[in-house]
Amino acid sequence: MERHPSPLSFVSEAPAHDPVICARPSKAVTAAQWFLENFDGDTLYAVKVNPAPWMIDALYKAGVRWFDVASEAEMELVAARCPDARMAYMHPVKSRRAIHRAYHEFGCNIFALDCLEELEKILEETGGAKDLQLIVRTSVSGEGSLLPLVGKFGAPDQDVPALLQACRAHADELGIAFHVGSQCMDPNAFRKAMVQASHLIVEAGVTVDIVDVGGGFPSVYPGMTPPPLSAYMDAIHEEFEEMMVLENADLWCEPGRAIAAEGASLLTRVDLVQGGRVFLNDGGYGALYDAVHERWTYPARVFGADGRLKGTGTETAYTVYGPTCDSSDAFPEPMMFPADLEEGDYVEFGNLGAYGAAMASGFNGFGRYETIEVCDAPFASAYATSGEVVPFRRVETGTGRR
Repeated sequence: MERHPSPLSFVSEAPAHDPVICARPSKAVTAAQWFLENFDGDTLYAVKVNPAPWMIDALYKAGVRWFDVASEAEMELVAARCPDARMAYMHPVKSRRAIHRAYHEFGCNIFALDCLEELEKILEETGGAKDLQLIVRTSVSGEGSLLPLVGKFGAPDQDVPALLQACRAHADELGIAFHVGSQCMDPNAFRKAMVQASHLIVEAGVTVDIVDVGGGFPSVYPGMTPPPLSAYMDAIHEEFEEMMVLENADLWCEPGRAIAAEGASLLTRVDLVQGGRVFLNDGGYGALYDAVHERWTYPARVFGADGRLKGTGTETAYTVYGPTCDSSDAFPEPMMFPADLEEGDYVEFGNLGAYGAAMASGFNGFGRYETIEVCDAPFASAYATSGEVVPFRRVETGTGRR
């Protein structure tokens, strides 16, 4: 990647024709090292959040050696760049080929599941392997998260005891897992889920070697300032001491957003200003999928092609569109931009290292990005001290709900 002091300095040198991912790998390193130093267990990076090679390389440099993978492509990526890393296949539903490749080709013996049918597939495709670590994913309420992940995955309480018993019969090590939901704003959600898991373990009457508290750790966005991450660590560590598991049981977490979000921003170009309408060169089928379809709010700033920061004067409400010819490629709420916004200006959306370019579809021929490394601070940080972040105006990109 080319390296530049900031996105502003980059565009002041030459126009950017495609949307630009402004990578800040050092910020991902800072976030990863925080978890490695403060989480009393093993930290697995959830690759799906941002599978960019530069992100994987940065996290490996930070000391991350465990990766939560969910597909063959993610296994191939991690194996190619981090040959001594350990992978855990935490997607509860996998194809038979993926299971077979995971175990026989990539040496992955950790599999999540939430039903007996999936257990049968795992046993058959691994040849009844004796070194399996089987992780039973349970369903939790999602209360306290801005994106509850209930309904698709997670065994209901009434099914968990029998599933734990069935897995115990075949597992070298048995685990229990849950996901409290994305952008969890309440540390006690982890505590409640761990209490629920403990009750299910007792009902099953089995020994458990691993407790995986999943992801859901939050980042900082406008209107979504969570409690400090230390409060989440306190809740998890305190409750783990009370859980009905083996004394030497392992504790895992799978942060994605909290590690990756501050690692990148998105630089978009204004292609047209027409009355109260603005057209950007990225949108709802690209890295701004969440802003358009999930009403997610990102920090933003506007500057001209000459690198001059705009936004100190009068602002106007604009209807904002992405570049595709689909009429649904439009931001759900008007956005406040400088009244002198014009074609050729740039809008930088911050903290888009998580669920940004990873969500781009390529629809209509768009979704092509240039990636550069920048050395300035992220817009907002869960890890920085005062003075280490970029001041930003709150630019409304929705209701703040996801």
